[in-house]
Amino acid sequence: MMNLSAESISSLSQEKRAELISLSEIAKYRWSLQARDKQRLPEGDWNIWMIQAGRGFGKTRAGVEAVREWKENNPLIGFIGATAADVRDIMIEGESGILAKSPPWDKPLYEPSKRKLTFNNGSVCKLFSAEDPDRLRGPQFYKLWCDELASWRYDQETWDMAQMALRLGDHPQVIITTTPRPTKLIRELVKAPHTIVTRGTTYENRNNLADNWFEAIIKKYDGTRIGCQELMAEILEDVEGALWTRRMIDANRVKTHPDLKRVVVAIDPAVTANKDSDETGIVVCGLGIDELGYVLNDASGIFTPNEWAGRAIHNYYKYGADRIIAEVNNGGDLVEVNIRIVDKKVSYKSVHASRGKIIRAEPVAALYEQGRIKHVGNFPKLEDELTTWDGANSFSPGRLDALVWAFTELMLEKKINTNIWT
Repeated sequence: MMNLSAESISSLSQEKRAELISLSEIAKYRWSLQARDKQRLPEGDWNIWMIQAGRGFGKTRAGVEAVREWKENNPLIGFIGATAADVRDIMIEGESGILAKSPPWDKPLYEPSKRKLTFNNGSVCKLFSAEDPDRLRGPQFYKLWCDELASWRYDQETWDMAQMALRLGDHPQVIITTTPRPTKLIRELVKAPHTIVTRGTTYENRNNLADNWFEAIIKKYDGTRIGCQELMAEILEDVEGALWTRRMIDANRVKTHPDLKRVVVAIDPAVTANKDSDETGIVVCGLGIDELGYVLNDASGIFTPNEWAGRAIHNYYKYGADRIIAEVNNGGDLVEVNIRIVDKKVSYKSVHASRGKIIRAEPVAALYEQGRIKHVGNFPKLEDELTTWDGANSFSPGRLDALVWAFTELMLEKKINTNIWT
């Protein structure tokens, strides 16, 4: 289309201007005019296309456009996200999701209660969460889009079920859009025959990213190890000096846990809640009747005091915990006050750190080495923190701290100042 100035456009007839506007609207949704080479469906004989890329690269958009291309000739397509909320908020309703990036004349009908999308031509996309692998028993697909595979709680089980469902047509295919992590499954898939791996960085999509978002992310992560993963899409290996290794954690990963004698929710609260804040660690752990420890959930994140208190109490009831434990070095009595405002009835215990983080963490890491602590599923962000923090890092390991407090309470002698209020 020729370049037209505002003056030349105004000189066109009303019919010509309407035609031009229509062509511009069509061009806005034509992916072939916008996509970078790394975002286009590969040619050739492949079964898996894995996009390992940094934040803001355009992974989600590539997944959306692959589905929009596939749906022309494939009546059943599967979507799998890390959680049901991620499927809805990222793959479907997100700014780069399929509803936002489909043209008005070909926008699919979204039926959340039925967990499906239906296009005008009758092609159907079924929606699934990696939190519930068993829902993939029975369905079948021609094509599959898997988002953030490296963050799936039950990655191997979900992947296995998905592969059994991917059995229609002459050439079933999968697109995986994910931030890279050195999980066992990711490593296996990268090496698998007929896998194409595309790697990309945040910087490659700079022109399409908001200035304030880009500057905030760069300020927070540039030059850090986590930045190598989140921006540059590098797979982080174990850090020399870290108390945990990936092999140690993988060797003690289980699908289920036995009956539990005790369950605690441990909190390492942050003092602020803005985009530059440290995370509040919230980790749920249990002690089994077999005297082994089990990591049950990681609910950490950046929250206001009311938000982290509510989140901790939600997990307290969800997992039938007998106590909430919180470090009070920074918040003092206000930590308990925040919890009591939300619920006065929960059992609460404050703990005060009188020793350094590494000294506190070493006995818990030793329990891992002995095979006495198991992870029930995957906890990618917690495991990243355990295997990359060596005491010299600039970030505060809230998830690690919360886990250490939990297993100190459940499995080790208490040699710390405590104050119990039930």
